[in-house]
Amino acid sequence: MITAEVVKELRERTGAGMMDCKRALSSADGDMEKAIEILREKGLAAAAKKSGRVASEGLVETYISEDGKYGAVVEVNCETDFVGKNQDFIDFVKNVAKQAALSKAKDVEELLSEKYIAGEGTVKDILTELIAKIGENMNLRRFERFVKEDKGIIKDYIHGGGRIGVMLQLSSDSEANLDELAKDIAMQIAAANPQYISKDEVTEDVVEKEREIYKVQAMNEGKPENIAEKMVIGRLQKFFKEVCLIEQLWIRDQDYTIGKLVEEKSKQSSSKITIKKFARFEKGEGIEKKSEDFAAEVQAQINRS
Repeated sequence: MITAEVVKELRERTGAGMMDCKRALSSADGDMEKAIEILREKGLAAAAKKSGRVASEGLVETYISEDGKYGAVVEVNCETDFVGKNQDFIDFVKNVAKQAALSKAKDVEELLSEKYIAGEGTVKDILTELIAKIGENMNLRRFERFVKEDKGIIKDYIHGGGRIGVMLQLSSDSEANLDELAKDIAMQIAAANPQYISKDEVTEDVVEKEREIYKVQAMNEGKPENIAEKMVIGRLQKFFKEVCLIEQLWIRDQDYTIGKLVEEKSKQSSSKITIKKFARFEKGEGIEKKSEDFAAEVQAQINRS
């Protein structure tokens, strides 16, 4: 009898998917080593060996439910841009975005352990099978879920064929012309990369750190302390205009800040519009890409042999 524990052990030893492990064990009459050989012959045991490779390419994808109530933005990474254009990979990322939107998973591990929305096994099982099939390391890196709990809109925007993905939530009693405004703000977020909605979200620790940096800069420029203090205030204001969405100049009309734009649209609709939440994912941001020349790669292979 093939038990769940045996299937789990084979999965851990090979990195292959749950259903593939179960089928291999059945074919091998429960013989673990024979099952490993079967998986290796099919190329399904290779996934675990690929897990150390740096995956910094891939796709950012979004999904909003038909009723507009749920949304999610996800990033799934692979090693090469070529695989990022593979249809199986694209389909997987789209399904994961939908699953993240409709799920209640709090983090990536919980999402990976859920039953896959478009097939047998868990999300992790399907990802492992895809790694074995395509031959590259892949990674479900992150997701952000949105839930519309009041009147308003959830809007998404994809830039550069999945290089940047944005999701935005606006709140308003009137939804008239809200879609157009949401699209403009989502494009602003993609282009200008704000870190916060407003100054109120910037923690005192961040402000203090910036203040110290600006003061040292001014002192290094030979400014007297009283002048340096004034320069710090000016540079802090510039910092807020760069990192706070409502302080940023609107990319389509520099006479408006985003805050002023929202205020004007609120007056036009006779209903206060509020930016409740946003997320901006850029493919591979913060991932250190591993670069090795061919000679170094050959030497590494020799050292391992």
